[in-house]
This record gives sequence, C-alpha cells and structure tokens, in this order.
Amino acid sequence: MNVLVVDVGGTHVKVLATGQTEPRKFESGPTLTPARMVSGVKKLTRDWKYDAVSIGYPGPVLHDRPVTEPHNLGRGWVGFKFRSAFGRPVQIVNDAAMQALGSYKGGKMLFLGLGTGLGTALIVDGVVEPMELGHLPYKKGTYETYVGAQGLEHWGKKKWRNHVADVVGCMIAALQPDDVVLGGGNVKKLKELPPNCRAGNNANAFLGGFRLWDNNSDGKKIGAKRTNISQ
Repeated sequence: MNVLVVDVGGTHVKVLATGQTEPRKFESGPTLTPARMVSGVKKLTRDWKYDAVSIGYPGPVLHDRPVTEPHNLGRGWVGFKFRSAFGRPVQIVNDAAMQALGSYKGGKMLFLGLGTGLGTALIVDGVVEPMELGHLPYKKGTYETYVGAQGLEHWGKKKWRNHVADVVGCMIAALQPDDVVLGGGNVKKLKELPPNCRAGNNANAFLGGFRLWDNNSDGKKIGAKRTNISQ
C-alpha cells in the first residue's frame, strides 16, 4: 500500500509518500483551513500515487477526528470530512503521537515535542497514548507556557533551557519511562540534552505516519489511540 503522510504544523505542511525520498512542503499559518490544506496537499502531490493518507494534527484527536480547533491555524478542522476530501482512507493522529510512533524502539517511551507548543505522547510496550501534558499547570502558567515557543521568546535561550531541563525532569520522575525522546524544531536550541534523553528527528513523523497502516502480529491495523505497533 502506498501511503501519503501529511504533517500539519504551525508554519508548514510537510508531505511524503511511500517510495519518495524528499519531503515537500508549503506554508501553513493562521489562514490555513482544512479545505486549503487538502487543496495544497493535492496540488503538491499531483504526480505521486497513494492509496491512503495519514495526517499528523496539532491538537487532540479522538477516533480519527480532531476534537478541538488548532491554536495556530484557521478554523473548521473539527467535523471536517477528510476522507471525502482526499477520496482515500484517512487516519488522523496527534502530531506528537505520530512522531513518537516513528521514534519508538521498545519498552516504555516518553516523547516530548519542543515546538510551537509542547507535544507529548507515551508508548508502553507498543501501545501509543497521545497526551496533553503541556496544558497542565506549572509555576505561573502551564508546561507549554514555559518550554514552548512563547516561553523561548519570553525567557530567552538560557532560562528556557533551564525550564526545559526542569520540565523534562518532572515528567521523567512522574512517568518513569525507559526511554525519553525530545523532538520538535526547538531541540536544536538546546546546548545539551537533559540526562537520559535522546534527540528525535522531525523525519520520524513520516515513519510514524507509514506505521499507522502497518499490520501488527495480530493482524489489526494501528489506530489513533492506545494502539499496538510492531517494533
């Protein structure tokens, strides 16, 4: 099966299909509605062949449907008919969960995405659970307030790095993972990684999108939440 993976971000929409080696992208931003996203993806991939679509969405997803509107994009995502728009089977997951799927090597893995916000996902023995830990209270705001892009701009790199180290330490202490992956575009702004962490790669989001359509050993398809994946 040829799969088209669509990674929807706050600044760009990035796409890659089975058999292709170079991702393509176009700008997103606050005017990007789902209809414009689909139109842009179709235009960008008109010379690619694909049978199914995986979408990484910057917000909570339940049963292949966004449940809240994204903070940094246009409106209309909740209730949009993605399958009809693409004319293909579609699976939608939280973008952090999709990158976590692509980063997973086994055991209990915590994924933290340092980007516009703070994406979080936990995979335990091949079962992925998207999470929204970034919105939990922390100091005078939330975790996302301090380690997202807003926190980086407000605090500056030095203090932001200290907040990242503290937040990562708090989450490791609470969740006790075997493996911690720090992904997202702002990982490169860290001088060094916190202890017991490894750096992710945004390209892993594409691998995660491809994995969504893999069969597990029991023959079941990967779903959007609490999903078994083969290593």
